[in-house]
Amino acid sequence: MTAEEYGLFQELLKQCCGIVLGAEKQYLVKSRLATVLTEFQLKSFKDLLRLLNKPSIQSKKLMNRVIDAMTTNETYWFREKAHFMELQEVILPKLITNQTRKLRIWSAACSTGQETYSLSICIEQFLKQHHPTAIQDVDIIGTDISEQAIKVAKQAEYLEIAISRGLEKSVWPNFFDQIHAGYKLKTEISSRARFQQFNLLKPMAVLGQFDIIFCRNVFIYFSEQIKKDILQRMAEILKPKGVLFLGRTEVIPAEMQDFQTIDGRHCRYYQKTD
Repeated sequence: MTAEEYGLFQELLKQCCGIVLGAEKQYLVKSRLATVLTEFQLKSFKDLLRLLNKPSIQSKKLMNRVIDAMTTNETYWFREKAHFMELQEVILPKLITNQTRKLRIWSAACSTGQETYSLSICIEQFLKQHHPTAIQDVDIIGTDISEQAIKVAKQAEYLEIAISRGLEKSVWPNFFDQIHAGYKLKTEISSRARFQQFNLLKPMAVLGQFDIIFCRNVFIYFSEQIKKDILQRMAEILKPKGVLFLGRTEVIPAEMQDFQTIDGRHCRYYQKTD
């Protein structure tokens, strides 16, 4: 991969999905795309770029595979647990007080589904412990730009090593049924969640309005301007007083007026301003 080819790839990836690669990432890109070249029987990165820029079904498949290679699907159950504690102990009770009967949550950048299903487990525990009929309609949408990650999420099946990341073995029978290849989420957990491939650069109105958005540990891939654009559009699809959770090290830019910072009982999160 020449410096010129890398520059063209940087711009292509930024335009396609907002991912910004620094100059120091060239070796990483080369190593991650080596298997993609073999898989698509391409002889060089020049051939890869040529195919990506040629509108076709094959180029779309290639771009999906490139995105899979370039994104890190790092995830585990109840990652940043304080967020789920805040949701279960503070936010959900407030929604009940406001007589909410329908709840819509967007799990953006959901990877292979652990965050989305953790949200469903959190709601299941809340309803069983406190208000079994308080929220009668729960819709959790998990999205990710990675086609392969979404395929895994939809199956709702995980190997033991994946479940052990974030969940104590003693609680597994509460949420999973053992199958020959590992464990499958119980229907009451998985039925609340649905998944689709989605690019955060695309219009979000098609997803509808949400009470809660989880978009955590994804802005590290984006430039500051792209980050602001995404946050602005998320504000537009949040309902009044809707809340947004970002990763622990992520913050809303100070100049943005769409959100106010909430120092919660367990963590910081953001609420849509009036």
